[in-house]
Amino acid sequence: MQNFKSGLYVNQGHYKSFQPNLINKEWKLEDMELLSLLSKADRQLGRLDMYSEHIPDIDLFISMHVLKEATQSSKIEGTQTNMEEALLDKEDLSNEKKDDWEEVQNYISAMSRAIEMLKEIPFSSRLIKETHKILLQGVRGEHKQPGNFRKSQNWIGGASINDATFIPPVHTSIGDLMSDLEKFTHNQEFFFPDLLKIGIIHYQFETIHPFLDGNGRVGRLLITLYLVNKDILKQPILYLSDFFERNKNLYYENLMRARTKNDIKQWLKFFLVGIIETAKKGVATFDEILKLKQNSELNIQTLGSRANNAQKILQHLLVKPVIDVKKIEEITNVSKRTAYNLLDDLEQLDILEEVTGSKRGKVYVFKQYVNLFR
Repeated sequence: MQNFKSGLYVNQGHYKSFQPNLINKEWKLEDMELLSLLSKADRQLGRLDMYSEHIPDIDLFISMHVLKEATQSSKIEGTQTNMEEALLDKEDLSNEKKDDWEEVQNYISAMSRAIEMLKEIPFSSRLIKETHKILLQGVRGEHKQPGNFRKSQNWIGGASINDATFIPPVHTSIGDLMSDLEKFTHNQEFFFPDLLKIGIIHYQFETIHPFLDGNGRVGRLLITLYLVNKDILKQPILYLSDFFERNKNLYYENLMRARTKNDIKQWLKFFLVGIIETAKKGVATFDEILKLKQNSELNIQTLGSRANNAQKILQHLLVKPVIDVKKIEEITNVSKRTAYNLLDDLEQLDILEEVTGSKRGKVYVFKQYVNLFR
C-alpha cells in the first residue's frame, strides 16, 4: 500500500485527463489500523449474514433493502424520489415525479437481474454492461449509450470540461482498464482480502468512469454484487449508498485524495468504516422488523373475527408496505364495505396511514415499517 501510484495526468490539448495505473498486481498490506478495521468489518458482515440465515422469510425484507438502496443511490445523483413515492404505482404519481420514479424502479430491476445473472455468468464487464443497460432503460439517460462503454470524453463536476473537478481517462483506454479490473477481481495468484479488493475495485471503477452516465449507481451496485458473488453474503442485504450519501463530501474527497496524493489507505479506511456502520445498522433493522411484526400481530388479535383477514393484509404489507382498497378485496376475498372496515381497523391500530391526500383512489402505507429503513 505504501508504494501505491494512482496514475498520471495526460495533456489532451485544452484539458488534462487522468490515466489510472493498472490494479491487477500484488498488493501488500502492512498498515495496522487498516488491518484492525478489516477485522471489525469481517465480524460485522458475519453477524449480518448470520441474521439473514435465521430470520424467517428473509426475502420479504430484501425488497425493502433494495428499495432503500435505490432511493438513496439515486438521491446522490440528484433524483428526488422518497421511499413512499417509490412504493406507489406510476399512475398514482404526478407527472413531474414520474421520471425520478422510473430511475428508482430501474435501479431495483438492475439489482434483481444482476443477482440472477451471477448464477450464470461471472462478475465481469459483460455483467456490468447488462446492469447498466437496465439502469438507463427508458429514462433520462437512455440516449447515453446504455449497456456500452463510452466512445467520447466525460467529466465530473463543473459546467464544462474546462472547469471540471475530475476528468477520467480517454475512451480509447477503457477496454484495457476494464479488462485489468476484471482480471484483478478473479486473480487467485496473489491473495488479498476481499473487502479491500472490492474497495479498490470501486475506487478504480469510479476513476475509469466507463459510461457516459450512471457510473455512480453502477459502481455502488458492484459492491453488493461482489459480496454476494464471493459468498461473503448469502443475500444482497448490505448497501453503502446511505453511508455515502450522509458522508458525500468525504466520499468524493477520499476518492480524489487517492488519485492526487496516492493515498489509497485513507479511501480504504473510509470504505471499511462504511461497511462496519452499515452492517451494524442492518442487524439493528432486522431486530426492529421482528419486534414490529410481533407487536402488529398482537394488536391484530384484538380485532376478533376480523383478525384473520387483517393478518393476511399484514403479510402482504411486509412484502410491499403499500396497499389500497382493491388490493385488500383481492387478498381477503371480502366485499368493498368489509375492505373499508378493515382499512379503518388498521388505521386505528397505527398500522396503515393514507399518503396521497386524495379523496378518491386513496393509497395507504405501513409507515412504521417504512420508517425502519430510513
